[in-house]
Amino acid sequence: MSFSKPTTLGIIACPGGDKFADSIIAHLKTIYSRRFDKKAYGIAKLYGLDKEIAVKELNLSNDLNSHRVKTIGDGKSYRIPSFKVPCKFTKFANGEFKTEILNSVRGKDVFIIQDVENRAVLPFSGAEKGHILSVNDHIFNLFVTIDAAIQCGARRVTLVMPAYPYARQHKKKGREGLTASSLGRIFENMGVHRIITLDLHSKEIEHTFDRLHLENMHASYQILRKLNAHFNLSAEDLVVVSPDTGAIDRNKYFANSLQKPLALLYKERDYSKVTTSANDSNIISARLLGDVKGKTVFIADDMLGTGGTLIKAMRLIKDLGANKIVCAISLPLFTGNAIEHFDSAYKEGLFDYIIGTNAVAAPEELQKRSWYLNANVSNLFARVISRLHHNRSLSPLLDNNKMIQRMLASGRN
Repeated sequence: MSFSKPTTLGIIACPGGDKFADSIIAHLKTIYSRRFDKKAYGIAKLYGLDKEIAVKELNLSNDLNSHRVKTIGDGKSYRIPSFKVPCKFTKFANGEFKTEILNSVRGKDVFIIQDVENRAVLPFSGAEKGHILSVNDHIFNLFVTIDAAIQCGARRVTLVMPAYPYARQHKKKGREGLTASSLGRIFENMGVHRIITLDLHSKEIEHTFDRLHLENMHASYQILRKLNAHFNLSAEDLVVVSPDTGAIDRNKYFANSLQKPLALLYKERDYSKVTTSANDSNIISARLLGDVKGKTVFIADDMLGTGGTLIKAMRLIKDLGANKIVCAISLPLFTGNAIEHFDSAYKEGLFDYIIGTNAVAAPEELQKRSWYLNANVSNLFARVISRLHHNRSLSPLLDNNKMIQRMLASGRN
């Protein structure tokens, strides 16, 4: 397998994850182009060759090791792979899905990208107006795509799901199922080798599999880089506040990386109540353990649905004397009327910014809000895919502390 020309790496984008897949592929092309250029420069320097000759030698080596009889492109420059595997997705009138893979994936390392939270109108074969899919529709579309890849002889199948489905159903509070782990075992039994996700709601989910590997990535560096563009983190009188006990580890990491104090918002909930909007929360009471008076408050959480809990938390923190409030959300779902409720909260002065990532397809109207900042994590996922494809360690990507410290040392970006 060529390190600079990954001929066995294939990306399948389900309809929900197509936009994110295109962004990842753009970064993959940049990664491999730079590697090829660096490799050619190193070989030219080591053996005293012109760089043009080194490029030809690398292309010759790749062609000799390729299964292709006919070469594609010239030998004078790097030939960037397309990566994306063309597919045809069909949704039938009765709701069934079908995936047809149009190019061979036999022997390939296939990465299937799906955003199960995408609520946009998505194109399907034979549908003029497209379809809006539920989470369950996205999951079943993913099932048939996995099956198609395995039936077509893929060597290994990895799922890229930034939003892990049913992640909040990870522990029993009564007579209910552990759907998060059950779904993972379904993927495992289908033959999936690995799942790549972002800021998993609970670490307990990772411990439920026998053979399947789960890579839980974090967007801490990308979020702080976006925050640092609007605030001087080195000089800001900042305190990190965990919105609940479940998010304490995530916010403790931010506090340690920024070398700032950590506070905790402790909330009592009525779990018998199901929230349907930001004005409807199941919080009975809340109190803050820590000091926020006159400070800039930074809150990090994994996902935002209706947002009612977060708005109540921000109101409490503001009443306790916080000067500014910034929230970071890895998966900005903004379901229901969440955007309108956050518009009202922003006009009320409850917060300054919400930072989300592009890992899920946030509503288009959200992107237009002055209070919303978008942190791009496509490069992170591209690097993860590349490293896994070449069986390299993910450790440098799992701990972003060194990159964060370099960013803080260099000041504002």
